[in-house]
Amino acid sequence: MPGYLHIENFANALNKGKMLLAFKNTGIITFFTVLGTTLLGALGAYPLARNPSRLNKGIRALLIGIMIVPPLSILVPLYSTMVALKGISRYWGIVTVLVTFSLPTSCFLISNFISSIPKALDESAAIDGCSSIRTFFSIIIPQLHPILSTVILLTCISTWNDYQFSLYLLQSAKMKTITMAIAGFFSQTLTDLNGAAAAAVMAVLPVIVIFVFSQKYFISGLLDGAIK
Repeated sequence: MPGYLHIENFANALNKGKMLLAFKNTGIITFFTVLGTTLLGALGAYPLARNPSRLNKGIRALLIGIMIVPPLSILVPLYSTMVALKGISRYWGIVTVLVTFSLPTSCFLISNFISSIPKALDESAAIDGCSSIRTFFSIIIPQLHPILSTVILLTCISTWNDYQFSLYLLQSAKMKTITMAIAGFFSQTLTDLNGAAAAAVMAVLPVIVIFVFSQKYFISGLLDGAIK
């Protein structure tokens, strides 16, 4: 263990690395990415799980195929598209991209979990006069807590740690995220290992806290969503 704690490294990370601004940007991006991925993933997974048609089976196979494709393999056309849409250095631009690449995993896990829920519940709700939307929000959603916790945690961690998309799509200094702030401590002329280490500690603490309090739901939801 170190004999002395250098508090000045954290002050350097906050001032030189502008970590408060990075935390704000990363928090906004993570919140809306998690919200969009969870909501759209659940809405898309419900018909996939409840209507086992040939088309839906093809869509589920397509989702698995998309999960295999490395995101950086389509970076050039993706960047060109975002430039044309004026989405560079915009919250909505980076959130749209991150939600798009997170949706396949979200739909796959949630649809597998919904498949384990008896369809008789939907039929009973329909007899009572519930529409499909009301059945989804009143009957299905309350039973998805474990898998939704897993999706939220996976999306939160991947978004919080994102560097590849942030590097190219967030070019403004006012839009820097945590990973970009840490990378700023390394340059061709100067490397501040102490400041980078302090910034990394500050960046990883929120994720550790979230995981500690939600690991029970994360493990159970991941197993149920992958196996059932």
